[in-house]
Amino acid sequence: MTTESSDKTLLLLKPRGFCAGVVRAIDIVRIALEAFGPPIYVRKEIVHNRFVVEELSAKGAIFVDSVAEVPHGERVIYSAHGVSPEVREESERRQLRVIDATCPLVTKVHVEAVKFAREGYTLILIGHRDHDEVIGTLGEAPMVTQVVGSPEEVEDLTVEDPDRVAYLTQTTLSLDETRGIIEALHKRFPNIKGPAAQDICYATENRQTAVKNVAQDAELLLVVGSDNSSNSNRLVEVARNLGTASHLIDSYKNIRPEWLQGVKTIALTAGASAPECLVEEAVQFLASHGFSNVREVEVMPEHVRFGLPPEIVEAIASAPVAAPAET
Repeated sequence: MTTESSDKTLLLLKPRGFCAGVVRAIDIVRIALEAFGPPIYVRKEIVHNRFVVEELSAKGAIFVDSVAEVPHGERVIYSAHGVSPEVREESERRQLRVIDATCPLVTKVHVEAVKFAREGYTLILIGHRDHDEVIGTLGEAPMVTQVVGSPEEVEDLTVEDPDRVAYLTQTTLSLDETRGIIEALHKRFPNIKGPAAQDICYATENRQTAVKNVAQDAELLLVVGSDNSSNSNRLVEVARNLGTASHLIDSYKNIRPEWLQGVKTIALTAGASAPECLVEEAVQFLASHGFSNVREVEVMPEHVRFGLPPEIVEAIASAPVAAPAET
């Protein structure tokens, strides 16, 4: 993969691309389509990536904005971002056959929200108000939860008891950005409680760490990911905050020639919902523009795997076994 004759270098960051929660969610849709046949309804985008959604749509998945759009009694898959109790209740009323593809790390945040609410805390949820994950988490305890997205917003918070405040975070935020908000919360509410372990997921942290590791070595960072992918956008922000030019691209087709002018070293990564095939296409495109000296830079290994929900495990177990070929 490496060509030493080129004086233009492409640093291919690792880890990059799909995280365990995304792999699990996509596998759930694919297996459901194979086991039960189309149509399989999916509430919202299963993960925030256009290529993935279009590929699954072509196989028979039908993406809807609300479970109200799912015909009575049909199968519906919840996206990796999770849903509120209100959505679950509506699914029950419509007698939908639910398969839950919520990322286990998002489920962890939901459980924490319920726990803090039951213990009488005012809950501060750090995140982006319009993100599917935040909407789902907020739904667990809407009467006691407030969403903040910046240190400035912390000053506007009104709580019943300053000594009974807790915070949680969206899993796909920037570590640096979140740190500033948490510091502001601790300053405003010295006795504030947080989660036992940070809510920002391992994959988000690892990909941001990889960007920080090479930001000073590259003149340009390209991040493969869709514009509605929170973790992909955060990678761009991390690089720019370190003074490195950075752009989010859905695919190599979004790379503008002017970005490459005068650049000798590019770093390339992908958000946690972006497939590797899009990275490979970008590598080929950049090679055709002189960046053929490709070096993979691994910051840390990833070996996380999540189990499948029981409905999918049962579907796999009951699948007919192919007869052995005759010899």
